[in-house]
Amino acid sequence: MKFFIDGQWTPSTSGRAAPIRNPATGETIDFVPLGDAADADRALRSAQAAFGAWRARPMADRAKLQHAAAAEMRKRLDELAHSITLEVGRPLAGARSEIERSADLLDYFAEEGLRLTGDIPLLNLPDERVMVIKEPVGVVVAITPFNYPITLLTFKIGAALIAGCAVVAKPAEDTPLTTLTLAELFHGVGFPPGVFNVVTGAGGEIGRALVEHPIPRKVSFTGSAEGGKRIAALAAQTNKRVTLELGGQCPAIVSDDADLDVAVPALVKQSFDNAGQFCYRINRLYVQRGVFDAFGERFAAGARALKVGNGLTAGCQMGPLVNDGGLQKSEAHVRDALAKGAQLIVGGRRLTGGEFDAGRFFPPTVLTHTDHSMLIMSEETFGPVVGIMPVDTLEEAVSHANNSRYGLAAYVFTGNMGTALRIAEQCEAGSVWVNGIHRSYNQVPFGGFKESGLGREKSRYGLEEYLELKTIYLTL
Repeated sequence: MKFFIDGQWTPSTSGRAAPIRNPATGETIDFVPLGDAADADRALRSAQAAFGAWRARPMADRAKLQHAAAAEMRKRLDELAHSITLEVGRPLAGARSEIERSADLLDYFAEEGLRLTGDIPLLNLPDERVMVIKEPVGVVVAITPFNYPITLLTFKIGAALIAGCAVVAKPAEDTPLTTLTLAELFHGVGFPPGVFNVVTGAGGEIGRALVEHPIPRKVSFTGSAEGGKRIAALAAQTNKRVTLELGGQCPAIVSDDADLDVAVPALVKQSFDNAGQFCYRINRLYVQRGVFDAFGERFAAGARALKVGNGLTAGCQMGPLVNDGGLQKSEAHVRDALAKGAQLIVGGRRLTGGEFDAGRFFPPTVLTHTDHSMLIMSEETFGPVVGIMPVDTLEEAVSHANNSRYGLAAYVFTGNMGTALRIAEQCEAGSVWVNGIHRSYNQVPFGGFKESGLGREKSRYGLEEYLELKTIYLTL
């Protein structure tokens, strides 16, 4: 595939390309360009040229186009889901869900755009009026990770495009194909050339060039905390606005009176979905001693029952890790925990034999009797490895949960709703789930405390991240 710039497929300036491989089989799926600063400049100038007319387009017209893009995504659901499974490795059912949820988010933002309003404060001054209006921030750079390439992109473009911004997206090096297809889809339903562009390549080269360029006025990034800090530092040189949705090392707290029939299935799913490759997955659990042994046995049984394999295989529940870095980090966290006294009760070694030899398959892995000297309890694994630590009191659990540089999400299971609410209020996290876990809703903000990010995505709060406030003073 090529870049998608100004409404057409465009080759790179240098002619360099990189293979995209299926993480389940190692097979090359396609090649994409390795872009450089010249390619970044072309894409940004295309977006800048399109921005003026796009921002002037009536909101109802923009909303109609965004609804059309969502409808086309649903129409091409099987094609897009198959593409995600090939490049991410996720089971096909999960890939289909990603496309459906992304289309829903586009629809939500389209309607939220129609609800935007300004403000006229009633100052009651003679011959004076004051208006507060909202304008699109300008050209936006959207940089996305490999794990949910379309959902995390629609967090950004769904808000930016309806707000009247033009976008240049740079997907992850491992998983750019579905994003490129999506840009063509948007163009096909009527989005003007230059409004939504996609370039590919290394973050340190074309990604850096996009962030440093003087044209964009905002950078929206989802990825590691370290990557977000580098982007924030670069963006500060030209005072760009940033939205950063960064890492998570998310805790779960299970009390003595928790209903394990509810807690265990929910926690197993949230720990091992997408092979543990998402920012608000559970990395560490704090379980009161009264249920520690029973919880550990049931949690391990749930993990052991998950079917690992090629995402295109019927019944597969967990696919491979996308890249070698994720595999090596999972292995390193297991080694570190075992060396420091943890007990391994499920998994722990790369899967081999048969179809596993060609891919990066790591099984659901459960470590018990962990503590905060171990990497599994302090650093984001981004793989299917979980540490379980016994605690005496819920106060101790909350203290451990907050003992982290991250603050994206937390999970609480207890039979006492008063206790649940107090713990939820004490957790230093942007989202807290109590006695159940589901995907975040479109109507509420998503983002983190501390080093887990800046700003919010989804909801009307996420939309307003792409708007500037302007005050107009009128003397009559």
